[in-house]
Amino acid sequence: MIAKKVESYHDLIVWQKSHHLVLELYKAKLSKKESETLAAKIRETSSSVPSHIAIGFKKRGKKPKLYFYRSALTALQELDYYVLLANELGLLKNYSALTEEIDTIERMLKRLIRSNLPT
Repeated sequence: MIAKKVESYHDLIVWQKSHHLVLELYKAKLSKKESETLAAKIRETSSSVPSHIAIGFKKRGKKPKLYFYRSALTALQELDYYVLLANELGLLKNYSALTEEIDTIERMLKRLIRSNLPT
């Protein structure tokens, strides 16, 4: 298999998956007035994952890249908790699929971080 050259953050599969997760979470039916704050937190936190990946990709040098990639990982871990909370409050219907996607993105982000560690 020939690897495609990565020319933009759009080419990073981890960005593609995290962006897809944001879309899925925006589509999630987090209704009821008391869930509005949690829904906003989930949407805000989920969108910071691909945005931090995008910013990190554009940075020159390993330290700035690592800073943003690690920020994306931190946001993803925060998101994991919010999704758990929403599920336990009975506000999510697709919890298993969402956590599976979060786990996949986490593994990919960790590999991306390792690949940018100074040698």
